[in-house]
Amino acid sequence: MQMGWGKRVRLGWAALGVMLCCLASQVWAASDVKDMRVWRAPDNTRLVFDLSGPVKANVFTLTSPNRIVIDVSGAKLATKLNEARLKGTPITGLRSAQRSADELRVVLDVSQQVTPKSFTLAPNQQYGNRLVVDLFDQGADLSSDIPATPTPGKPSAPVTPVQPKMTVPVGPSGKRDIIVVIDPGHGGEDPGAIAKGGGLYEKNITLAIGRKLQAQINSMKGFKAELTRTGDYYIPLRKRTEIARKKGADLFVSIHADAAPNRTASGVSVFALSQRGATSETARWLADTENSSDLIGGVGSALDNKDQMLAGVLLDLSMTSTMSSSLDVGQKVLTNVGQQTKLLHNRVEQAAFVVLKSPDIPSILIETGFISNPNESIKLASAAHQELLARQIRSGISTYFQKSPPPGTYLAWLRDQKAQQVATGSR
Repeated sequence: MQMGWGKRVRLGWAALGVMLCCLASQVWAASDVKDMRVWRAPDNTRLVFDLSGPVKANVFTLTSPNRIVIDVSGAKLATKLNEARLKGTPITGLRSAQRSADELRVVLDVSQQVTPKSFTLAPNQQYGNRLVVDLFDQGADLSSDIPATPTPGKPSAPVTPVQPKMTVPVGPSGKRDIIVVIDPGHGGEDPGAIAKGGGLYEKNITLAIGRKLQAQINSMKGFKAELTRTGDYYIPLRKRTEIARKKGADLFVSIHADAAPNRTASGVSVFALSQRGATSETARWLADTENSSDLIGGVGSALDNKDQMLAGVLLDLSMTSTMSSSLDVGQKVLTNVGQQTKLLHNRVEQAAFVVLKSPDIPSILIETGFISNPNESIKLASAAHQELLARQIRSGISTYFQKSPPPGTYLAWLRDQKAQQVATGSR
């Protein structure tokens, strides 16, 4: 029996109504707030809310008493937020309320005035949607807005004008220390590479090696080593080079322990910056991996609208001698490490690592091994192997600066004294 025309129309409208209702429920369905993680840095506290979908947030402060209010549109709380994670931060209390079916309010009680900044992050290979709320302590440096790292594969040019390096105060004898800034890769929200089984994170290995290298360097007269991060928190890539500049670095050393698609890959490698492509496929792959750290660690600001072509020309002019020094110190480190440790390459590789883009500071990145290799990950977790790597890296750095000490340093004075003794025959 054939269906009448009118009945077919009515059924069609009914089906359309059901479809529209389904679409509307998808559009208006609130995203779940699944978890809250907390990271404490020296001058700020970061809260990361893990979400099942996108949201919009409005963050503002209230006083008497000091509070931070986080209004999240399109969200509902799917779990109890763990207040125990707030220990050691300025946050003294937390409460939340569902103001409507799809609007959540979170209120933070704080013991001191803080400056909030917030942004949302789209899903990436490691995390889903996230809302990030940064609370900066009073006196925190908010003068520079750190640009987000471009997606790997897109050409990038420096967009931040080069600030003059801080002048390192000269000691009472008029002979300053050589400043080496050590950068333990990843941290906080960004664990870096993870060993098979999930028990070993690159961020912890790099910090352990960085601390040992700092102690090794500080044991040498005429040297002073500083760390970009001293705990488990994330620092944006360009901020790391800013820290080095503010500390008056003569050398920047970034420490990593990456993973590779081939789990048999092993050995130490040293990298310097390349502006004209990577020297090998491995170098290119590693650079792309490391340059994506800001997407994982969470940087919310966008690149500003500066003349990237002009910035690129200025960088080319200022970086020639710096890159030459980077290759030189990198080769000294590689040679010393290779005396007792397996190398991946016998020469310094080059790739476009964002963290190495300091026009006026010689900079190297050391891959201390591959955490993806089961045998090498065991060694990287060993305190004895970490100490060996630190000692070898220190020897390479010392060899370089003995030959090329910066003017005004103790080592430069020592070299001049020896040259004068030779010249006058008083040796």
